[in-house]
Parts: sequence; structure tokens; C-alpha cells
Amino acid sequence: MELNDANLQTLTEFLRKTLDPDPNVRRPAEKFLESVEGNQNYPILLLTVLEKSQDNVIRVCAAVTFKNYIKRNWRIVEDEPNKISDADRTAIKANIVNLMLTSPEQIQKQLSDAISIIGREDFPQKWPDLLTEMVTRFQSGDFHIINGVLRTAHSLFKRYRHEFKSNELWQEIKLVLDTFAQPLTELFKATIELCQTHATDVNALKVLFSSLTLIAKLFYSLNFQDLPEFFEDNMETWMSNFHNLLNLDNKLLQTTDEEEAGLLEMLKSQICDNAALYAQKYDEEFQPYLPRFVTAIWNLLVTTGQEVKYDLLVSNAIQFLASVCERPHYKHLFEDSNTLTSICEKVIVPNMEFRSADEEAFEDNAEEYIIRDLEGSDIDTRRRAACDLVRGLCKFFEGPVTSIFSGYVGSMLTEYSKNPSVNWKHKDAAIYLVTSLASKAQTQKHGITQANELVNLNDFFVNHILPDLKSPNINEFPVLKADAIKYVMTFRSQLPKEHLLQAIPLLVAHLQAESTVQHTYAAHALERLFTMRGPNNSTLITPTEMAPFAEQLLSNLFKALAIPGSSENEYIMKAIMRSFSLLQEAIVPYIPTLIGQLTHKLLLVSKNPSKPHFNHYLFESVCLSIRITCKANPATVNSFEEALFPVFTEILQSDVQEFVPYVFQVMSLLLEIHTSSVPSSYMALFPHLLQPTLWERTGNIPPLVRLLQAYLEKGAPAIASSAADKIPGLLGVFQKLIASKANDHQGFYLLNSITEHMPPESITQYRKQIFILLFQRLQSSKTTKFIKSFLVFINLYCVKYGAIALQEIFDDIQPKMFGMVLEKIVIPEVQKVSGQVEKKICAVGITKVLTECPAMMDTEYTKLWTPLLQALIGLFELPEDDSIPDDEHFIDIEDTPGYQTAFSQLAFAGKKEHDPIGETVSNPKIHLAQSLHKLSTACPGRVPSMLSTNLNAEALQFLQGYLQAATVQLV
Repeated sequence: MELNDANLQTLTEFLRKTLDPDPNVRRPAEKFLESVEGNQNYPILLLTVLEKSQDNVIRVCAAVTFKNYIKRNWRIVEDEPNKISDADRTAIKANIVNLMLTSPEQIQKQLSDAISIIGREDFPQKWPDLLTEMVTRFQSGDFHIINGVLRTAHSLFKRYRHEFKSNELWQEIKLVLDTFAQPLTELFKATIELCQTHATDVNALKVLFSSLTLIAKLFYSLNFQDLPEFFEDNMETWMSNFHNLLNLDNKLLQTTDEEEAGLLEMLKSQICDNAALYAQKYDEEFQPYLPRFVTAIWNLLVTTGQEVKYDLLVSNAIQFLASVCERPHYKHLFEDSNTLTSICEKVIVPNMEFRSADEEAFEDNAEEYIIRDLEGSDIDTRRRAACDLVRGLCKFFEGPVTSIFSGYVGSMLTEYSKNPSVNWKHKDAAIYLVTSLASKAQTQKHGITQANELVNLNDFFVNHILPDLKSPNINEFPVLKADAIKYVMTFRSQLPKEHLLQAIPLLVAHLQAESTVQHTYAAHALERLFTMRGPNNSTLITPTEMAPFAEQLLSNLFKALAIPGSSENEYIMKAIMRSFSLLQEAIVPYIPTLIGQLTHKLLLVSKNPSKPHFNHYLFESVCLSIRITCKANPATVNSFEEALFPVFTEILQSDVQEFVPYVFQVMSLLLEIHTSSVPSSYMALFPHLLQPTLWERTGNIPPLVRLLQAYLEKGAPAIASSAADKIPGLLGVFQKLIASKANDHQGFYLLNSITEHMPPESITQYRKQIFILLFQRLQSSKTTKFIKSFLVFINLYCVKYGAIALQEIFDDIQPKMFGMVLEKIVIPEVQKVSGQVEKKICAVGITKVLTECPAMMDTEYTKLWTPLLQALIGLFELPEDDSIPDDEHFIDIEDTPGYQTAFSQLAFAGKKEHDPIGETVSNPKIHLAQSLHKLSTACPGRVPSMLSTNLNAEALQFLQGYLQAATVQLV
């Protein structure tokens, strides 16, 4: 694509069309942009539009398109073509910083993100001047530019907060500190001075305070891994200024908005975070500053209102106290009982209250409420922070804290009982307090695993939780009902089983509640209870115990999906999946109606898939219905196909990318259940599965390979007779997969199935070419994973076609090749093969080479006979060699660049392990002994003499054991 006006005009037109609400205009424009993004100059054209266009909407659109283009294509993935030319990469890096800093804020943010995506890959090695270019702009004095630099630096450095320690990371952080720490400190001091100069200019203050917030965030990122020497030397500058800012209260920066945090709150909450970081990680160095921070933050907590806009500030301030009170160093600050009472009274109890804002979220924004409350998301809530502070205080002062709070809990419950309809919030706070007091340690899988002995959870359940669950009006006091359900879920590992069994039918009833939070919690609680394990690792709640409620449970779960707001509720879908899994064959009578509901739901969500978890559990539930029903009656597979295929056809034809891998997995499951040949409906689809475009998406590869394996297992003769022209396409897929380090094992899965199932004559003409491809790959990049797969394949080939055929095909490619493969690959590497079936294939294959290949007995290959036997005995007796060469440690990590849908394995579509050798050889060691016996009777004297000369004593001893077990002798 040339850089000319015509192309700029075309690009502008297509960008405009991508904003069109009409999908018939929008989709073709998106497809066009996708089709040209591989061309050289495309990103430069985008940046030119972004810089030169007169239309601001088009400029923003170009910026977003550019950022997404960088996100998808900048990373260079091994084995895949480089999607952006080197010339374009250089031009982008040369211009983007300047362009970002001179653009309006909306565009600046997009370009800043793009720089950090590029920086993640290229900085510092391939983009050494990025930081110096940015730091020099601090001198500009223009805070629009300075904030652009700070924002970009923040998105570039914030990954230091969660990266694992490594030498590369240390070196990068050192480089950043050397270039950045001093100018950042100078900028910090200068900005604070400017705040004093402009103390009465509200517009100037807004810009300066957003700079200070970004500087405080950068401080956090740069100090996270370790305390840098520079910041230790300059701690006085940073900490005294942070402390002053915490105490600052500028009337001009106060906002009237009750919801949205203002600049002052954002800055102060970041400073609380920074202080907590130092208190936790660098407590010795921070000790001189700690008391004044505790005082300042305490004052902040006592004087800050209950409005939502202060939530982040309050929760970070409480988290600071929580991190301080857990450290033995600071224990003395909290020992006085008056201090503890004061903290409980002034900080914890007020922040546990259920505010009107929480009530609004509960009713009108259930999804966000659930994410915050159930999943403990990053949105820090006051309640969560107060709860963490209770846990922190209990570390050293469990007794006093529990007794102070027990008094509060008692009085709250008394208030509630006086007038429940008015005072229900008192009970809500009481339940929350009890939960935070009692919870010491918890896991996602088991709920609370360690509880405070001083709190009687069972009594509380019987007296205060059960009455709410049993209340005949399930829609009354929904918040308390949700609290009660959550209590059961949280303490499920602590409550005795009879309490849980008492709760189950009540939870099933709550699935009908109108409140989204309430019926979602009921579904989630049931799902968690159904996963609990009892003695002997079976489920704690048995199918028999659930039988009386099965019909009601299934009926209520499916009805809950029809309640407004829950049509794609992932918790309900997960509970459906878990109920199927628990009830097993008890669900069979209901499946004819339920499968109709599941497929209808599938058709609806496929139009616009927006909830990945919901969709995943939906497909899992479909797999479970198939598995359980067909286990009882394999013939029902046809009725499942009738129900599902129309929807699957629709998904494949519309190319719903998120669903295609799932469809292939379910189809594999269905096809594997068929006992005879492949039905014609599948055969019609076979040619489409070989289309190269399908294989370009990484997420499709594992399920497609499995589906092709199912075709080969069930219908190889049909493919050979009626679709022989498709065999080259099948082998083309193998060739593509084998060339990629990430997917070569999938190529071998396919090749092994072809070898095992296809009629030999149908692939004779291709065999030599297959081996040549494998050798080319061995020469170009030999990895451990590839060698393991290669060993399994050549031994499977040997089992299938015989040792002579294996030797001949190698030597046909190049004389003496067979010996080279044995000497350089099989003998030294076979120890690395892992997996029961894989080891068995190798053992039987090597046994055939040893005992059924004349060339091993009377040519120059004979010298390899004993080392090969020694390697086989090693495979049987030595531990697996799982060492990986240093340069290969990261090869297997599947990293899908950009937006491609990654492959999501369906647990309930799992493939049974297949043993191609089966019962013909049940014990490979006995099989070796019998085969050696047979060989020695054919050429008496040879085998014992070869063994006595070269085989080491230990291996010989093992071999004697095999011969004895097989009751044979060598002659």
C-alpha cells in the first residue's frame, strides 16, 4: 500500500463505515481492514489519518484501530510469519512518542497503550532510546505532554508489580531507575511547588494533581520488586511530601459528585497504597516514618464520610492499618484495649454497614454486586477492607477483639429483633461481622478451612441463619436471604453434614427468588456443596440423598434462567452442569426435555456470544447429557445429533469463532460413541474440516485434530474408498502442524491415527514423503517434545507394518539411515518418553526391531543390538528422564497473541486414553522375554553370546527376571 492521498481517502472511508450501526455496512468494512492489515505501510497510513484528518471522530477511530492492530500483530511468534514489516516497525517507533505527546487526550490514551504494548516486547533491547526520549519531555513544562509521558510510563512499568523475579527483570528495572528515578523525583518536587504557587487556580490544580497521582503510581511500580537504593537515599523527600499530601485538604478540589472519586481522593488512596507497601516490605527502613503515617491515616478514616466516592480511599487506608497490625514490629501500637475498642467502634463497624449505595447495587446492578461480593474482585470495598482488618487484628489479639465484637453482634441482633422490617440492616452487619471474625483461612474450593474457635458457627446457623432460609416468603428481605445463603456457602466445610442436607431443599427453593443476587447465590451455593468430597473421595452429598429433590432442582435451575437479568447467568449454568455430574443416570428421564432447552439456549447465545464462562458451562452440560444418556443407551446418540446438528451447522456456517472449537469437541464425543461406521452426515462435513483457514486459528487445532482422529478411528475404510482424494489434504494438515514447535505433537496425534487406522495400501505412496518431512524437521529444529513424539510414531509404525518395513523405509531414504536413527535418537533418547501407552508402544516396537529384523543379526547394525536392548531395559526400569535442555524451557508454552480465541478444553468431553496395541501385549516385559526366546530358538547360541559380551550386569539381572516370569529360556 503506497502512502498516497487515494489510499488515505479509502482508509478514511472504511474507518467511517466501521462506526456504522448497520451490520451490513459495518461488517464488510471490518473484513476489508482485516484483509489489508498485512500490507506494508498499513500502520503508517493509519497514523497519518490519525495525525492529518480534520474529523475528530475519524482520528479517534484510527487511534483505536491502530492500538488493536498493534495488540494483535506486534509480537513475533516463533514459527509464524512476522506480521509487521521491519521498515514499518522502525517508522512506528520513530514517530509514535512524538505523535502521542502532541495528540488530544482521547487519542493520547490509545497511543500510550500502543507504546506500552510495543514496549512490552521491544523495550529495552530493541527500543533503547524510548525512555530518554520520554524523560527529556519533562523539561517541556507543558503538563499535557508531561502527563502523556507519565501515563505511558505507568502502563509500561506497572507490570513490575506482578512479574516473577528474574535477572532480565532486575536489569530492566535498574536501567529504568538509572534513567528515570532522578528526573521523576525532581518532577515530583517541582509539581508540589507548582501546587503551592497555583493554590487558588482550580484548572491548574486539576492538571497538577493528576500528575501527582501518576507519579505516586509510578513510585509504587518502581518500588514493588525491591527497595531501590535511590529511593532509600531519597526517602525523606518522598515520604515527607506524601505525608503532607495526606493531610492536605484543598477546598477547590472537593467534588460535589457523591459517586465519582475526585483527584484528591485518588491521590490519597494511592499514597495509602505506597505507605502499605513500605510498611509490609521495607518495615525496617520505613520505621521512622510509620507513626506519623498511622496518625495521618487514622485521622483520614475518622473524618471521611460514607459517600461512595471515598470508597477506594477508605478501603486503601484500612488496608494500610491491616498490613501494619499484622507485623510483629508494630504490635505495640495496637496493644492498648482502648485503641482496639476505638478501632472497632470508629473504623470497623461504620465500614461494615450496608449503605443505601450497596442496596441500590444489590437491586439494580446485581452483576457488579456479585463480582464484588462473591469473587472478591479488584474493586476494593469498604466491607472487604474492614474484614481484612478484623483478620489482621485477630492475629495477635484474637481474644480481646472477639469479645469486643461479640458485644456488638449481640446488640445488633437485639436491635433487629425489635423491628425486623426497619432494622434488617443491623442483622446484615452482624452476619458480616461474625463471618469476618470466624474466617481465618479460606480457599475457593473448600470455603473457610480454618475458623476462630471462639465463635460458635453451628449455634449461629441454627438460631440466626436457618430461620431466614426457612421463611415461607422467599422474596422478603432479599439481602438477609442472600447473607444466609452466603453463610452456608462460606462455612460449608465447618458445618456438619446434617445442617447442609437441611439447607439443600431450602436452597433449591431460593432458586425461584426474584432477586438476581439471591437466586444466583442459591445456585452458587448448591454448585459448591455438590463439589465437596466426603470420605473415600466420593462426593459428600450422594446422588441417593439428592434423588428426592432432583426433579425440583432441575426444574428450578432451568426456570431461573428465564428470570429477567439471568438469561446468561454463569452461576446457574455451572450449577446445572454440576447437578448433571452429581446425579448421573438419575437425569436420564429428564434429558429429552432438557436437551431441547439447552440447544435453544445455545442457538440464542451463538448470535452474540458475550459471556465466555456461561457458554463454557453450557457446552459442558451438553456433553454431560450426551455422555450420561449414551452410557445407559448408546442408540440415543442419533437423537442428540438430530437436536444439535441444526444449531452446529448454523454456528459453523456463521463462523462463530468462540464456539467453533466447542462444536468440534462435542462432535468428536458423538462420533466416538458410534459403534459402526461414520454416518453420512459426518462424511459430508469431512472435506470442510481440511480447509486451511480453519487451521489458522490456534484455538481450533486441538479439537479439530481430535475430530479427525475420531473420523479415522470410525471410518478409515470409508475415507480410503469414497474420499481418497482427500488424503493429500489430510497429510497437508499433518505437514502444517509438524512445522510448528507449538503444535507438532498434534501433528503426530494425527499421523499416529492415520498409521493405525488407514488401510495400508491407501497411504503407501505417501509414506516416504512423511518420513522425509520428519527428518527435515529434525534437522531444522530438534526439540525434546518432537523427539518424544517421533519415537512413539516410528515404534507404532514398526508395530503396525513390522520391523523390516521400518528398516527398509529408512534405508530407502538414505543408505545406513536406520542405524543412524537407532544410534543417535532411539538409544540415547528413549528414556525421555512419558505416558503408559507411549512407553508400551516404544517397548513393543523396539522388541520387534531386536527380534524380527534380520538386518540387526547379520550386518553392521549388529553392534547396535545390545545397546538397543540395554536402552529398552532402561525404559522399563530406570526413572523417566524429564530433563529439558536449557534453551528449550519455554517452547511448550502456548501463548496466543492478540485476540485469537484460545482453546478451551471441555472437561466432560474428555477423550478416553486409547491403546493401539491393546490386549495383544498385556505385559511388555514378558513380551520381550518371549520374543527373545523365539529368536534364540531360530538361531541357537547367538543371543546368549551377544548378551554375555556387552550387556551390563544390572540389565542382565533384570532380563533374567523377565525370562523367569515368562517361564522361558534362551538357547
